[in-house]
Amino acid sequence: MPTDTLRNLLSAFDPELPLDRARTIPNSWYTAPEVYAAERDVVFARTWQVVGRVDQVAAGGAFLTAEIAGEPVLVVRGDDGVLRGFFNVCRHRAAPILNEPCGTATKLRCRYHGWTYDLTGRLRGTPEFDGVAEFCKEENGLVPVVVAEWGPFVWIHLTPPREPVTEFVGPLKAWIESRGGFARLVWHARKTYDLTCNWKVYVDNYLDGGYHVNTVHPGLAGVLDYREYRTVCDGHTVIQSSPIKAADGETGRTRTGDLAAYWWVYPNFMVNLYAGVMDTNLVLPLGVDRCRVVFDFYFAAGTDDGFVRESIAVAEQVQAEDVGICEEVQRGLNSRSYTTGRFSVKRENGGYHFHQLLGRVLGGNSQE
Repeated sequence: MPTDTLRNLLSAFDPELPLDRARTIPNSWYTAPEVYAAERDVVFARTWQVVGRVDQVAAGGAFLTAEIAGEPVLVVRGDDGVLRGFFNVCRHRAAPILNEPCGTATKLRCRYHGWTYDLTGRLRGTPEFDGVAEFCKEENGLVPVVVAEWGPFVWIHLTPPREPVTEFVGPLKAWIESRGGFARLVWHARKTYDLTCNWKVYVDNYLDGGYHVNTVHPGLAGVLDYREYRTVCDGHTVIQSSPIKAADGETGRTRTGDLAAYWWVYPNFMVNLYAGVMDTNLVLPLGVDRCRVVFDFYFAAGTDDGFVRESIAVAEQVQAEDVGICEEVQRGLNSRSYTTGRFSVKRENGGYHFHQLLGRVLGGNSQE
């Protein structure tokens, strides 16, 4: 049940105003523990979340682990070929079942007291537990979570989903399929960044319609035709796109083709596409003023290793620039001088779409 404090915080934002009259969510939404706690329940537990790659769990016994806003989960491929998801929490004393980020296993064994589960989550071994009254192994298997595969990604849903993931991603699915799908792309590397800012600051920065590109990203600005930069909001997604211009340097050599496309899937997943190049960003909340951004880098099969290294270096430079500005914004959000801001009607419709989705859910006016 929401507290009076939380109700007051959430009532400070009106998601139904037109863009030209709208204000941003208030600074307290980026700094208040009450809002962060509410987001764990009504945002992250009630949306499809990317937790890894299909290639990580392709074979029987292959597993991966993840944490979604404080909820530990594991995904494992059974010997029967079925992919299953569970809370990564032992039913005995809540210790994690698996500690490694990925690997293979023939059984799932808690290292605390040795309780053992099979790959379907059924409890099989309970050392020195004879004589416990009213205890049934069949009722103490791992608690399941819904798991799905779409594209190269593994998705989980912590609560019963209202729609399959292919509907949740909306127009992204058709857009990808119209361009040949993900089949020609191969995963190459992962980079992880920890930021001292609220997760929404990073999403805001991503969705500002290129507003900050010319001032924060000089390299990227050289290849994007900013005059033709467009943002389209649809359901749980926003696509930002720009024609690409020929340019010199690493950015010009690695960001080619006709179009740059930046897809966001509510609340925290991004897919960035250029010719033969795809980066994904996953933003994971670690606390009210901390988040982790996980980048995965994909390239067309057969791409030269030198191109791969150069492209990743370009992405790392852009990320370093974004980290700096996002952490500065978080500090400013704690100032008594700032409460809310306004949106650029020309550029920031994507950011307002994010705030509207968030505001309706947190305010209890959504059926999500």
